[in-house]
Amino acid sequence: MKLTSIFTTALVIVLLVGLDGLQNAMAEDNGLERTPVLGWSSWSFLRSDPTAATIEAQARALKKSGLRKIGYKYVNLDDHWYESPGSSIDPYGRWVTDSSRFPAQGETNGIEVVADYIHSLGLKFGIYVTPGIPMLAVNKNTPIKGTPCTAAQIAEPSSKEANYNGGDMVEINYHKPGAQEYINSWADMLAAWGVDYIKLDGIWNGNVADIKAWSNAIRQSGRPMVLDVTQGNFSDAIAPILMQYANQWEFVTDIECYDCDKGGSSYPLTSWANVEKRFNYLTEWQPYAGPGGFNDYDSIEVGNGNNTGLTPAERQTQLSLWALGASPLILGVDLTHLDPPDLKYLKNTAILAVDQDSIAAKRVLDAGDRQVFAKKEPNGDAIVGLFNIGGKKEKVSIQASAVGLPENEHGYSARNLWTGKMQKQGDTISAMVPSHGVVLYRVRGAL
Repeated sequence: MKLTSIFTTALVIVLLVGLDGLQNAMAEDNGLERTPVLGWSSWSFLRSDPTAATIEAQARALKKSGLRKIGYKYVNLDDHWYESPGSSIDPYGRWVTDSSRFPAQGETNGIEVVADYIHSLGLKFGIYVTPGIPMLAVNKNTPIKGTPCTAAQIAEPSSKEANYNGGDMVEINYHKPGAQEYINSWADMLAAWGVDYIKLDGIWNGNVADIKAWSNAIRQSGRPMVLDVTQGNFSDAIAPILMQYANQWEFVTDIECYDCDKGGSSYPLTSWANVEKRFNYLTEWQPYAGPGGFNDYDSIEVGNGNNTGLTPAERQTQLSLWALGASPLILGVDLTHLDPPDLKYLKNTAILAVDQDSIAAKRVLDAGDRQVFAKKEPNGDAIVGLFNIGGKKEKVSIQASAVGLPENEHGYSARNLWTGKMQKQGDTISAMVPSHGVVLYRVRGAL
């Protein structure tokens, strides 16, 4: 394709204003996540087999790798830490820790044991929950802690939650006395265990009341805990609710490539097709991100070399796209077997700075295989990601004015954030980009 055709109005989305990112005026104001969370989660690699030993090993590896020093500090335990709520609940109708995976130490719950260990490494600990109340609690009519109310009084037994607990959870009617107090008892329990981050999974548009209840419960607990709301499936119709009550939200399908797993392992962790989907998601959800609440595009699958399912160019693309979107960077890989080149990618502080500016980039060029995302920094620099999602090497270009740069008779200086090299650019910012690859520039006017 001729270069001039790239700049036709049909292909170029010229955004001269607004590239500074949305100031998230409605954002959750609990003081947390002023910048996107950095950390690790168990789901991609450990899936349904987490144990105290494996979680603690990952925490040690996070610290030993040097990632802790540059800001990666959350170690998040995902699903399967609890006994089935269809067969086991505590006296107040809440889940029970699976002691075969997370053994207690004396009177200390097994989850608290792990949390204490992770805190001893200078890290923070996260955990997984889903909305609703166990049907078993309704059948047993368990009391709601600190109230005269019971489970049967707050539940809607005929309305099962569409989440991942095998139909064992039913909806809560938050108009009933005791409903908020039930969720408060959950938050108080997690706070007592030392939880710093709660992943509320299996959320649909119909779960707005659950989002509000968990936010309120966290506040009343007195412990700062990030609230991460993740999908069963929800649309941006509830974005205002998410912005007001949550710190981050994942609305996309899982990045894991469940159909690709070999021999019962988690490898390959993902696929290029699952990464490529995020280009449109970044565009659709860009208006809703800002300090206090961020779009979560799911796990970063960089760290285990070819076992991730991505080529080196695709791994750079994933990190660059998430950074441009100011997404939480939550690693899904096995940190105990980090690939040295991948670790260098993760330790690239120039890329990390793009993520941590808390500004969500806009797509300024959507020309088939050629995609450009850009944002303006407070100091006037433009961060420009030139992506090639096609199958062969191509030149990708964008006018400097389209990324918010003022005219400069001397042209522009562009630092390639992956190589560190400086390049002189004219009225257009351009590069030859490999298949499924990226060139990520920090651009400013040349002197």
